[in-house]
Amino acid sequence: MTYYVYCFRYINEINLLSIINYCSFAIVAFIEDNVSNSSALPFPPLLVDQQAKSWLQFSQQYPNVTDNLPPERLVLFKNALALSDFILRSALQAPELLVELFNSEQLLSTQTPNYKVMLAEDVDKCSTEEQLQHCLRMFRLEQMVHIAVGDFLLDITLDESLKRLSSLADNMIIAANDWLSTLCQEKWGVPVNSAGEPQSLLVYGMGKLGGQELNFSSDIDLIFVYPEAGETQGLRRSIDNQLFFTRLGQKLITALNQQTADGFVYRVDMRLRPFGESGPLVLSFNAMENYYQDQGRDWERYAMLKARLIGESDYHGQLSNMLRPFVYRRYIDFSVIDSLRRMKAMIAQEVRRKQLNNNIKLGAGGIREVEFIVQVFQMIRGGRDSDLQHRNLLTVLPLLVTHGEITQQSAKILTDSYRFLRRVENIIQALNDQQTQTLPDDELDQQRLVTILADENCSNWTTFLQHLTFHMQGIHQQFGELIGEESPNRQAVDQYWTTLWDSQWSDEESIAWIEQSPQLLDNTDGVKFSHSESLWLTLRDFRREMIKRSMGSRGRHVLDKLIPTVLWHLAELKLTDQTLARVLGVLTTVATRTAYLELLFENEGALKQLIHLCRNSSWVAEHIAKFPILLDELIDPKLFHQPPLLSSYVAELRETMLRVPEEDQEAQMITLRQFKQAKQLRIAAADITGILPLTKVSDHLTALAEALVEEVANLAWQQMALRFGVPNSKLDGQDKGFAVIGYGKLGGIELGYSSDLDLVFVHDADIAEMTSGEKSISAGQFYLKLAQRMMHLFNTRMANGILYELDMRLRPSGNAGLLMVHIDTFGHYQSNDAWTWEHQALVRTRVIYGHAALAARFKEIKRDILMRTRDKALLREDVIKMRDKMRQHLDKSTTSEVDIKQGLGGLVDIEFLVQYLVLAHSAQHPKLSDYSDNINLLEYLANIGVITAHQQQALVDNYCKLRDFSHHATLQNSLAMIPADDFSAEHSEVMVIVKALLK
Repeated sequence: MTYYVYCFRYINEINLLSIINYCSFAIVAFIEDNVSNSSALPFPPLLVDQQAKSWLQFSQQYPNVTDNLPPERLVLFKNALALSDFILRSALQAPELLVELFNSEQLLSTQTPNYKVMLAEDVDKCSTEEQLQHCLRMFRLEQMVHIAVGDFLLDITLDESLKRLSSLADNMIIAANDWLSTLCQEKWGVPVNSAGEPQSLLVYGMGKLGGQELNFSSDIDLIFVYPEAGETQGLRRSIDNQLFFTRLGQKLITALNQQTADGFVYRVDMRLRPFGESGPLVLSFNAMENYYQDQGRDWERYAMLKARLIGESDYHGQLSNMLRPFVYRRYIDFSVIDSLRRMKAMIAQEVRRKQLNNNIKLGAGGIREVEFIVQVFQMIRGGRDSDLQHRNLLTVLPLLVTHGEITQQSAKILTDSYRFLRRVENIIQALNDQQTQTLPDDELDQQRLVTILADENCSNWTTFLQHLTFHMQGIHQQFGELIGEESPNRQAVDQYWTTLWDSQWSDEESIAWIEQSPQLLDNTDGVKFSHSESLWLTLRDFRREMIKRSMGSRGRHVLDKLIPTVLWHLAELKLTDQTLARVLGVLTTVATRTAYLELLFENEGALKQLIHLCRNSSWVAEHIAKFPILLDELIDPKLFHQPPLLSSYVAELRETMLRVPEEDQEAQMITLRQFKQAKQLRIAAADITGILPLTKVSDHLTALAEALVEEVANLAWQQMALRFGVPNSKLDGQDKGFAVIGYGKLGGIELGYSSDLDLVFVHDADIAEMTSGEKSISAGQFYLKLAQRMMHLFNTRMANGILYELDMRLRPSGNAGLLMVHIDTFGHYQSNDAWTWEHQALVRTRVIYGHAALAARFKEIKRDILMRTRDKALLREDVIKMRDKMRQHLDKSTTSEVDIKQGLGGLVDIEFLVQYLVLAHSAQHPKLSDYSDNINLLEYLANIGVITAHQQQALVDNYCKLRDFSHHATLQNSLAMIPADDFSAEHSEVMVIVKALLK
């Protein structure tokens, strides 16, 4: 019976009526203590005291208004009065309305109310603007109390509270706009466009309203637009649409914003509109598009991320398409990092200037830092990953994990901390309906906050502050890691290299300056730098080239910051002018594309990765210069440490292609090429660092090619099916009736970085059967067109090149044959018409795409052909003759260098030897046909005694060594040649074995 103490504590301060009220209160309190009520919070003494005072204040003015409230609802009512001055003030302003709310079923519902229907009933009764204003304010009062009570006492989730607050605002704006539009049309006519179609005022919700995550006592940021210029019609005098919608907009602001005896609905902020406060209140679509296209600033892009058209409209798609190019760039856009850093610095400065201590929104680790983190990734990536174009922060955070932008742990820290801060923000705003993010400094409000939170980590104000600090430090740490400030190296960059880049010195002075660099003079690692002159000449030529370029002030500003950073890193690593030339070669190709310069400047890790790759491979450097979109791959720190899984290529490619519209064939081809280039870069990075040995490099390059072949085959099939249907026997979709045979390096799982694909297409359909489409063709025609379509998808040169060069000459009858033949035709050709060299080629074949039954049929044909009993003398003669012919035409060896591939003892000699042995011995050893790669074939040949273990080891060692040389020659963009002196031993060893076995 704690309440009795507080009843008599004030006995000297109140009159007899008060005593009676207090006694009544004590009796009710006794009842409350014995009524089961899960919603009652365990109030500490200070709040019990406040409950007594607030109930006294209310019951004195309205002694009978709560008579019909059930005891458990009365408990809720009193608790609510004690927890919020806003609720107490609202109850005193509209007691019957509030008591009706507390007595309603709506109060306890966990569902979002249907504000649209509820508002319509009230607004329809209004006949004047004053009545509309009163109606809106009373509705707002009732529903905001409902939301506050749900948040404070009924365990309504944060997500539901934010949804209710946003939906309430949406529907009040819509209701006011609709009612006022009718009023304005009665005064000035109906606004129409040139075609006579009626026009409406459309309202953009910005900020948290746009993101449907509105605060309890937030301003609403709005932008007013209308579709087209024109005039009103229907009345004697007309006015132009601009004037009509300006007047309507002014009335809408007044209806929502004006403070009356009933209060206000929302504080309306129109400053985010084009041209700000000095601009027109409303704009047509054209005017809006022209503004953002010509004058839109970085902060406006940031603001438009959350822009949402409120209500239903046929113009949603048109407006979204109009604004999307301004907000989301088609390229990876890193300029936003620097812009948001500047905005963050300005906010921090404002916090200091206004002494906004304990501000959970703007302070370090506050709500704004979470918003910056999410929105910077949206602006960087949203142009390419359209699912990131969502306005709601909590929806986007897990998507950033899906796209690999942040870790699961980072997402959890940011999500949990953001939810905690938003809950605290809502509570402190609902205490007195004030737009504040500053923690309360009076004890009562502090106690209210802690009590409402009902968090075991916040049992009192001290533990609350500790828990708050934990969350805000977590956010700030993530902010620093993901966006952060400029690094000390970036700020200092030693000024040394900036001075050189900005100088107008002579060559001699510049070279001397480089030689005197503290980094290069530091000789503790025993490395003396001797490339100052060549380094300067490379840099000088690049600078002269950049002066000629039309770059724009922003691009030049970034380049002037980036080059000294590049020089600092090169000097730190004592790298040569060759590396600088390669890096500058990349920068030369992207110099007019500021986004890429910003990417490298803002991501020191990416810049380091670029330097490392350029240092080790001119092929990679040229590859990146040719396809600069690959710079995006350098951001991932796993680039050098975690090559893709062999089994992942198919699934990753499928997931990537699912994000491309099925009808956009150009985008599909571009995406296929981007995928190949990005994965090849990752494989090369792992190769350069030694993470992948040679055989694994080929495994990955082959698996990548197979994934792309499969995707191309499926795309081609879909495109053909749309035009012609499919052969009637293939309607189930499981068996497409064709297969792709890989020959050569693809078949032998030995692809290199620049390898083309040797392919043969076969099918097993009845060529006379017809397809199922409206435009029906024979199956023979269908599969021929399918092959042509696949070649088109592979060979068409897009902005990012071709997918693969295809070599189809190994098909039956070579270039004179059909692009796709029946499997029986293929078997007949191999049995009756193929030359020995074609059977040699068959050794290194396998099915890389196709239905299991067709793959089995091909293996059967392959085994039958290879198992033929052959005259070994005639076979040897054919093989040697073909080898000599190839060497005569293709061998580039000189007296000083040997062609790794075609020279004596080179790769082709080993390959021809293996092919000869397979053809010569498969009749006795059919299992030879099961293998297509030389390493496994040599191992099996040794196991069955055709070659010795020593011969096998020597051939495998030399074959791998030569392939390794060839691989790295490709990475350095050099010919696959080796000094003759270095090759003599291998040459003699291989040739001794070849001569011994090829007899």
